Amino acid sequence: MAGPAVLLADEPTGNLDSAHGDEVMRLLREINAEGTTVVMVTHSPDHAAQASRTLNLLDGRVVVDALQAA
Repeated sequence: MAGPAVLLADEPTGNLDSAHGDEVMRLLREINAEGTTVVMVTHSPDHAAQASRTLNLLDGRVVVDALQAA
């Protein structure tokens, strides 16, 4: 599929070593820079910190909605 409006990524780096996880994050940032909205679920604070916006959930409710500084 070329140029989707939204890409859903559920734990895209979960089972990867750090080098491959960094490569996946680079690709996701590139896809996002090209105009695709990337929605990523992760338990990795380091990878979440690379997002422009993060939502933290607890018991199915948003407890933090934060924009990252550019």
